[in-house]
Amino acid sequence: MAPLRFSANVSWLFPEFPGLPARLRAAGSSGFEAAEVAWPYAEQPEALARAAREAGLRLVLINTPPGDREKGEMGLGAVPGRQAAFREGLEQAVLYAKALGCPRVHLMAGRVPQGADRAAVRSEMETVFLENLRHAAGVLAQESLVGLLEPINTRITDPRYFLDTPQQAAAILQKVGRPNLQLQMDLFHWQIMDGNLTGNIREFLPLVGHVQVAQVPGRGEPDSPGELNFPYLFQLLEDEGYRGFVGCEYRPQAKTRPPPSLLRRHSRGLELASFVLG
Repeated sequence: MAPLRFSANVSWLFPEFPGLPARLRAAGSSGFEAAEVAWPYAEQPEALARAAREAGLRLVLINTPPGDREKGEMGLGAVPGRQAAFREGLEQAVLYAKALGCPRVHLMAGRVPQGADRAAVRSEMETVFLENLRHAAGVLAQESLVGLLEPINTRITDPRYFLDTPQQAAAILQKVGRPNLQLQMDLFHWQIMDGNLTGNIREFLPLVGHVQVAQVPGRGEPDSPGELNFPYLFQLLEDEGYRGFVGCEYRPQAKTRPPPSLLRRHSRGLELASFVLG
């Protein structure tokens, strides 16, 4: 039974530092062995790769570009009429993943169009998503990369997001049927949408390529007050044989500090983390 490995999501952690390179350095100094970035595209990939190397970090996850944020886009994978833009964004993500040595790309599904009825457009959006995922699987396979599907809760975080439950994501993965497409399990979103985390972890873990964590409902550190019993959940992941990374995608409740002791107790790489930010 291997201990868990944690990665710092530097799009969320170390917010007191203005840029991704500085956040990567802070993550490395805090004891993390890996990092993930939602959207690295404002930085040159070579600069990020150099910052990660200097910090002693592996980059383990990036997202595809979100699209036009000013128009409310949050991913394009399932959005009708945006297939060409999705594929352009995929090419950019692959370029960054190769430069960063990053093996996984979150293929963002996107939102139900403004004003549309979810039930009325569900079939069309799924068809678009399946087509885009089959294309993405082929592109990623050429570079030995893995694509991930992440359900995002529609009760609190993003009411219009198309992909919102592990059941929906697993069904889509089955329809696509490509081995280099996997499930991204964010326990924050899964708890809000469905609960039953023990059962869902055991059922869907064979499909999971990456895990993310935050406390519910405040999205703080795993050891902050909330609904989730993370000592139990981390032990469950270990007992079930999970070997991937656990991304720390939480909102620090105070000025960023070293990884919570709860993470260090379950980690192979954080036992010696003692750096305190001034």
